[in-house]
Amino acid sequence: MSTPIELTILMPCLDEALTVAQCVRQARAFLVASGIAGEVLVADNGSTDGSQALAEAEGARVVAVPVRGYGAALRTGIEAARGRFVIMGDSDCSYDFSNLQGFVAALRGGKQLVMGNRFAGGIAPGAMPRLHRYLGNPVLSFAGRLFFKSPVHDFHCGLRGFERGAMLKLGLQSSGMEFASEMVVKATLHGLRIAEVPTTLSPDGRDRPPHLRSWRDGWRHLRFLLLHAPAWLFMYPGLALFLLGTAASIALGLGPLPLGFATLDVHSMLYAAAAACLGLQMLMFAGTCSLHAVRIGVLPQLPAGLGWVHRVQLEPALLSALALLVIGLGFAGASVWLWWQQSRFGPANPAQLMRLVIPGATFLLAAGQVATSAFMFEFIRMAPQRQPQD
Repeated sequence: MSTPIELTILMPCLDEALTVAQCVRQARAFLVASGIAGEVLVADNGSTDGSQALAEAEGARVVAVPVRGYGAALRTGIEAARGRFVIMGDSDCSYDFSNLQGFVAALRGGKQLVMGNRFAGGIAPGAMPRLHRYLGNPVLSFAGRLFFKSPVHDFHCGLRGFERGAMLKLGLQSSGMEFASEMVVKATLHGLRIAEVPTTLSPDGRDRPPHLRSWRDGWRHLRFLLLHAPAWLFMYPGLALFLLGTAASIALGLGPLPLGFATLDVHSMLYAAAAACLGLQMLMFAGTCSLHAVRIGVLPQLPAGLGWVHRVQLEPALLSALALLVIGLGFAGASVWLWWQQSRFGPANPAQLMRLVIPGATFLLAAGQVATSAFMFEFIRMAPQRQPQD
């Protein structure tokens, strides 16, 4: 019987003829020197420069990936891997495949995702653009730690190892560069055991620009983080808008508000009421988006701070909407009565009248928001819940 493969060293490849052979040689030499039963797997994304033949000549197994994209290549490679563990890294000589002992030790020790950390291991001059080193990577990694409480400090390190079975259960879907963020985010949300290993980054050996596009791919990473963090995208800013808008509306409803350099009046009250309505709508969006994400399996559970979603039931919510409607109609009726008192439906004092009209319109709008959102919650709950993968 053949020896079970413990480790697959996986390299995505797209026109890397200058470097892929050297990367494969390094990886195979590491397997031999370490006595690890393993393989080198190249996931080729449609190279036209002969990269496939060069990789095979050095002893790599090559799988063709017809769907373009960094994530598509890696997803296909992970599925095709034969090892219990997988260590992935770019095939451009920017990572040292002869120095993977730290990854293997952590994986054998029970970690399910082992991330390289280039900021801890060292970045050679010219290996990383200044925009990436001082803005893109730090900002996006900080956002990932803030949004998801992830322990990872270098979200976009291309050298990382993982337990193949655990990774397949995450159902990774991204086809582009944001695959790097998806792996870390979903591993964190699903409670995988994560560790970091200091990793060095060297200048790549290409004679062409990299496939990465800084602003486009940076936005795709940020977009992915936001779409998987409804609390940070909707709830926290919505709560701030709602509380500030409500407080300002109440203060201005009592009369003009002198601030020394200016005096706020009903004009500011209108903006404050709009902010409160927008904040309430964002809170409702946070609930519906997070509930939907859990139902379809994008999120394993409701994010922290959104547990109230389970307590929102249709009938109590409709009663709350009815109460808001009655209050709004009360303000509307009072404004009509004041208009009649002032001018018999002729020209009226706008400052006095709007202090009744604005809260009346605000309560009526809030009633509609709460009622429609309550029905939306019920529509989402009607959908079959996706069962977790075995």
